[in-house]
Amino acid sequence: MNTPLISIRNLKKSYGNGNNVNEVLKGINLDIFPGQIIGYIGPNGAGKSTTVKILSGILSGFEGDIQVLGYDLRTQSIEIKRRIGYVPEIGALYDLLTPNEYLNFIGSLYSIEEEALQTRIGHLLTFFGMDQHADQRMDTFSKGMKQKILIISGIINNPDILFLDEPLSGLDANAVILVKELLIRLAAEGKTVFYSSHLMDVVEKISHRIILINNGIVVADGSFETLKTENAETLEKLFAQLTGNEATEFNSEIFNKAFGER
Repeated sequence: MNTPLISIRNLKKSYGNGNNVNEVLKGINLDIFPGQIIGYIGPNGAGKSTTVKILSGILSGFEGDIQVLGYDLRTQSIEIKRRIGYVPEIGALYDLLTPNEYLNFIGSLYSIEEEALQTRIGHLLTFFGMDQHADQRMDTFSKGMKQKILIISGIINNPDILFLDEPLSGLDANAVILVKELLIRLAAEGKTVFYSSHLMDVVEKISHRIILINNGIVVADGSFETLKTENAETLEKLFAQLTGNEATEFNSEIFNKAFGER
């Protein structure tokens, strides 16, 4: 087995103090390897976004030991950030800038050589169908258009590890297909993709490995083929079983009580 790109040991994270402490992560232990697409799933409040923000160096104050790309996350986060990408569900863009201006700014933060940066920006804008908007101010953009620019900014440095937190938010069907193919291609080139999403069908189709977190702990870890059972032919049903919420089918009786008999 290859050396893990990410090694997590006894990761814990709490918010609050005194008698008002919310323990979000309760001891996560994981090894993530090159070339894997990791589908990181769980209910709201399970700790998914907290994990992603810790691993990408946004959140501090955690307990445990984390190694990313051979660096200690607590003491060498700058070295790690140079070699990772991060795409949030909702990101703050400088939307008075144009995509060209914004992506040039992001590229300068990574000290990408000028010719390579311009080539990369041009090709990625074309890939996402945004080349015709390259010099348009982003305050006029839809959420989906802004999300495409966020995704481009997350991969502009050709990262070894790409962290994604609900990256498909606001994208249309064609853009979703593009992103799925992009992630598969990145993994084929040896990149590691850590993908958090509520879209079970996408996670099921593209992930080499699915990690299900519930109440701050890992409750399932493996390929979908190894995780599914006779009673869980889809990831949605497996999710419902392992998170203790199997009431996912439409309940006509409750609906009728709420709105009256139809």
